[in-house]
Amino acid sequence: MLRRSIGVLVALVLLALAAACGGQGGDKRSVEPAEPTFSPSSTAYVPAVTRPNVLVIETDDMRSDELQFMPNVRKLIGQRGITFENSFAPYPLCCPSRATFLSGQYNHNNGVLSVKKPWGFQAFDDTTTIATVLQKAGYNTALVGKYLNGYGSEHRHDSTLSSRTYVAPGWTDWYAGSDHRYGSKSPLFGGTYNYFHYTQVINGKVVAHPDRYSTDVNASETRGRIRAYGKQKKPWFIWWTPTAPHFGRPHEKDDPAPLRDTKGKLERWPTPARPGWVRGIFDKKITHPLGTPPYGPAEADISDKPRLLSGTPEMDDAERKALTEVERQRAESLYVLDRQIGVTMKTLQRTGQWDNTVVVFTSDNGYFLGEHRKRQGKILAHEPSLRVPLLIAGPGIEHGQRYDPVSVIDMAPTLAQYAGTTMPDTDGTSFLRDLEQGDTGWTVPVVTEGRDDRKSYVRARSPGFESNGLDTRGLRLGRWSYIRYSTGETELYDLAKDPLQLSSEQDNPAYAGISRQLAALWTKYMNCKGADCQDPLPAKFRLTPAQEKAITDDEITRTNVYYDDHWTR
Repeated sequence: MLRRSIGVLVALVLLALAAACGGQGGDKRSVEPAEPTFSPSSTAYVPAVTRPNVLVIETDDMRSDELQFMPNVRKLIGQRGITFENSFAPYPLCCPSRATFLSGQYNHNNGVLSVKKPWGFQAFDDTTTIATVLQKAGYNTALVGKYLNGYGSEHRHDSTLSSRTYVAPGWTDWYAGSDHRYGSKSPLFGGTYNYFHYTQVINGKVVAHPDRYSTDVNASETRGRIRAYGKQKKPWFIWWTPTAPHFGRPHEKDDPAPLRDTKGKLERWPTPARPGWVRGIFDKKITHPLGTPPYGPAEADISDKPRLLSGTPEMDDAERKALTEVERQRAESLYVLDRQIGVTMKTLQRTGQWDNTVVVFTSDNGYFLGEHRKRQGKILAHEPSLRVPLLIAGPGIEHGQRYDPVSVIDMAPTLAQYAGTTMPDTDGTSFLRDLEQGDTGWTVPVVTEGRDDRKSYVRARSPGFESNGLDTRGLRLGRWSYIRYSTGETELYDLAKDPLQLSSEQDNPAYAGISRQLAALWTKYMNCKGADCQDPLPAKFRLTPAQEKAITDDEITRTNVYYDDHWTR
């Protein structure tokens, strides 16, 4: 969920919002967005610095508001760079999001639709990725950490060959966590999600790290590559992908025990493991789950939500206590990572590479922590799941904020432009101009997608879902969130009026015209490919920089008020 310090009175933000959006947020009559005006801009742009080193740090399942537990990231990246307030993971799930980062393609084009076969690792054609593009452009490249779910256990793409020691094309160095399941008595026992018995494939050889914390292992490996590459004339790209704060083994004594909700459903509370020195440091700071108010219900009425949510009961006190402990442990795992990021930034300084390195901090997807009564998870196209942190610092970048939308499909073309080359077959576009010069407005949608692998989900094939394997598809516009499900259900949110998505307007007659127009746009963009994904929205659905800022700042403020969470960046 999007949060930062309130800083201004809610009333002032609402007045600014009404002015920017034509004063229509609370109108019960037919709702039509105002038509903004835009200044023409050239698509040609030359970045201030070309061929810098690039370090991308991508966490696993981290929410934007969890930045409050990472002081080094806020100071060393955020306070010397740009924070993107509208950063999205179009398919908010680990493997699909990472495949999109590598390819610059929506998942309906790259084929990765789940963390499970046949939709996970083996579905991804990794012969052309941002790694192969940058390597061809003369970069040293390194993957350090998690790759794609199923790597090591599933066969390679379009092959029956094992991936147990596979090294993907384009990587100078390969330090990838392995998902292969070795026997409990094997010295290689562990894997990507065992924090204290981490197993990797290092340049084709399986290596175990017993009794070492995986965050520390990956941080040390990253710094080793920084030092080694810094001695060469080539620029470098490192994709550092720690597991934190994703849940993982081993089980610990203070992990919350399974509980049954008020309807009798058994709920488990998976958490990340963490070293002893960090345990308990946030117990006084974290007093309730980040996705629920300190008092009262998370959402009093969820009858407007799809069936997979609408029958979910509110959490009782025992569940709230368990979910509070989940967040404490997530925060602790992130704080460990933050300490390692601080050391890594010092390594860049000491090796003389600080001034020529672009540092990107982000996450593969967001995470529910009680919003809409959903205890934990992602995939759904609601804000807590869809939004991800994105902070970028480096040469040519001044401190500030950006409100234009950026999604994972835009990362590969942006990194390619930094290297003086282009990303082929991408659905995204470079945001370097926005990064260095400022917002231009919200002119294209973010296409959202998801698949729910639970057997309990009724996978009815409504129009648009007949054979593509997806269960949810939608559009995230500046003011509107439009979501359809394979069951035929639909959600529509006016984010200028309801930024927390508490009340769907799909059945509100006042929004009937908007609903029809969004349905048409849904049909237009759902299977977009290449340049068609960047086709501008009709003028009435675009936002100027002032409008997108007003709506986003209002969302930040209302979210802070609702969850009583006034943290400062």
